[in-house]
Amino acid sequence: MADLREAWRADRLRAMVYDFGVRTYPINAVGARLLWGYDVKRLSRTIGRLSGEPDDVTVLDLPCGGGVAFAALSRGRRLHYVAADLSPIMLDRARANARRRGLDQVEFVQTDAGSLPFADRSFDVCVTLNGLHCLADPAGAVAEFARVLRPGGTLRGTTIVTGTGGRRDKLVGAFQRRGYFGPSGHADDLGRWLTSAGLTDSEIDVDGAVATFTARRPR
Repeated sequence: MADLREAWRADRLRAMVYDFGVRTYPINAVGARLLWGYDVKRLSRTIGRLSGEPDDVTVLDLPCGGGVAFAALSRGRRLHYVAADLSPIMLDRARANARRRGLDQVEFVQTDAGSLPFADRSFDVCVTLNGLHCLADPAGAVAEFARVLRPGGTLRGTTIVTGTGGRRDKLVGAFQRRGYFGPSGHADDLGRWLTSAGLTDSEIDVDGAVATFTARRPR
């Protein structure tokens, strides 16, 4: 899957189209419903949970894309927020988004999800939105998220899964053949990735072809 990583890292058009589709309402709402049978309001609720985090928490957002989760942040909050992505194009768009919102608490890091440049137990919250299905090794990425979580920390995210219907599975296959998606997996696979990474209290809720999930690192 090296070519998949390189494509997401270097393909400007791919990054711009994906970011525009994810962040632009009503395009994202209509597209999510038609393609995946998914209510995009669920994504908004997942993002909104960040606004309830205490100011002293540390948050890793990866892949941050163009900063879709920044909607939950506000000026002046002191939380340490790291927005990371493999794509420098995505990071440029995220920086511009942060400037427009007046967010000066965001640190930007270019990195591969499978080999994070952070120490063990660095973050209270890890967020991965609409990203695992684009990765070459989603199970390895989940393991890395678990590694950098502090005891009691939370992993929260959304990802497209297979096994929710023939038409949707064919669409996933088409995106895989065109080099947009990685191996992905069923919701059961996602559950195994979380468990194998040592995470507990996992909750997985599937709407259409999109799974919303949370899990914790034990104390």
